[in-house]
Amino acid sequence: MASRVSVVYLFSVMFFMLTLLSFDTEAKVHFHKWKVNYQTWAPDCVEVNIISINGQYPGPTIRATEGDTIVVEIENLMPTENVVIHWHGIRQIGTPWNDGTASISQCAIYSGETYVYKFVVDRPGTYFYHGHYGLQRSAGFYGSLIVDAAGKEPFTYDGELSIILNDWWHDSTYEQAVGLSSNPFVWVGEPQSLLIDGRGQYNCSTTSHSCNATNKQCSPYVLPVRSGNTYRLRIASVASLSAINFVIQGHKMNVVEADGHYVEPVEIDDLDVYSGESYSVLITNREPSQNYWAGVNVRGRQPKTPTGLAILNYLPNPSTKLPIAPYPTSPLWNDYAYSKALAMKFVALKGHEELPPLQSHRQLILLNAQNKINGYIKWAINNISLLPPLTPYLAAMKYKIKGAYDITPPPDIYSPRDYNITIPPPNPNTVEGSGVYVFTLNSVVDVILQNANTLTANNSEIHPWHLHGHDFWILGYGDCVFDPAKDPLNYNTVNPPLRNTVAVFPYGWTAIRFKADNPGVWAFHCHLEAHFFMGMGVVFAEGVEKVGKLPNVAMGCGLTKNMIDMHH
Repeated sequence: MASRVSVVYLFSVMFFMLTLLSFDTEAKVHFHKWKVNYQTWAPDCVEVNIISINGQYPGPTIRATEGDTIVVEIENLMPTENVVIHWHGIRQIGTPWNDGTASISQCAIYSGETYVYKFVVDRPGTYFYHGHYGLQRSAGFYGSLIVDAAGKEPFTYDGELSIILNDWWHDSTYEQAVGLSSNPFVWVGEPQSLLIDGRGQYNCSTTSHSCNATNKQCSPYVLPVRSGNTYRLRIASVASLSAINFVIQGHKMNVVEADGHYVEPVEIDDLDVYSGESYSVLITNREPSQNYWAGVNVRGRQPKTPTGLAILNYLPNPSTKLPIAPYPTSPLWNDYAYSKALAMKFVALKGHEELPPLQSHRQLILLNAQNKINGYIKWAINNISLLPPLTPYLAAMKYKIKGAYDITPPPDIYSPRDYNITIPPPNPNTVEGSGVYVFTLNSVVDVILQNANTLTANNSEIHPWHLHGHDFWILGYGDCVFDPAKDPLNYNTVNPPLRNTVAVFPYGWTAIRFKADNPGVWAFHCHLEAHFFMGMGVVFAEGVEKVGKLPNVAMGCGLTKNMIDMHH
């Protein structure tokens, strides 16, 4: 262990020095030095242990301009667990080993190790970063990553605000993980609180935990504005379970950006933000003599969590001047027709976004199902529950390491094709697997996500799917079972939005198209923490032979332990 720590640190420092010598002088390099450790915090007034960065929660905001290089030195000070950080929405063109996915792009950063991430932010937009190891995102391991446009954007505003939305539990992620991995299954239940930029308010009179309602860590987050101005509000969700609806009391919002891409402006009263999604909305001020609530509510699940609140503070009113009740309300939690209609309003801004190829070279139809393995509840895709190997796929495929993963590819289409998605699976048994979908470099791929009933009768859930290393066009949504002969005739190829995360609704399907043009190995998975932890994901790869030499700091685990000396 000690030898790997010293070797990894040595190469991390060398890698960083080479970075400083080789960066493009026309762009800037932003260097961040982070220490990751446990910390006691009270996000909703209840004291719990979280994972913090430099003692901050949420983590530090990274801000850069498109074309800049980000360098982040991570030192893992946690004595009992490993870490990685995924830079959500950053495509990692030319640096697939820095995508931050344990067992896929790199080895995890062991306790006591230092690792240097270096990557270029090639496109403006609202992004974020988060832990991608176990359930660490649920422990507060996340922060904002904002990339400004180098030139003029297709909208104007006077000021900018930014928030990250999250759901929150008082049980630790370790207790949650044990429950998810147990037979019988132990579910942690719905979240205790909803957080806006790391702050929520739990009723201290209802808990035996240490709870202080006057703790400044849980005072409502304040969004300061001035009358007569238009503000860009950046919104992202790192929720572990909940579909979150965001609403501002007495205000409409104008959506202009989604997942780093411009959309035709659309005025809305409230916004569904699924885990992994990000938006920019423009808000114009109202009556300035009072403050207003900004609120978040659960959708897609029967709400058992109170409204999360922040304050839209009209200066010079004091931020302590509470808005006039009632709290903001959202559409009914199970009004999925509303959710789909809202999602379909977002289309690409004409003249600003690339349009999709009219045909694809390959089609995958992926059945999202809840299953069992030896009595343990799992999630599976086409009857395979993903079990990532000890050796990172990228190194295993790049260096052709035998025995590192299952070389049998998963099925492109689920079977039987007459599977009844409206009832629990008659045969719930599934298998674990580590196979890879390998695409021809620069080919065009369609993926249809087909939702189905869970193990519980009359129950199907929303799943937000996130693709690493790429953006995709959302071609359409549908109800019931996808028809390969008829449904593609109704695809939107005129102005589909480019995104990196998309929801598949209960008992329905979602179709996406992307170019397999980024050499590397990439995760495609449900962005709900428990679901990916329980196997709800697949692995894509293309052009791995085109990937440059992998940094030694990304290897050193599994079957790559003996490769550092071979390839440095």
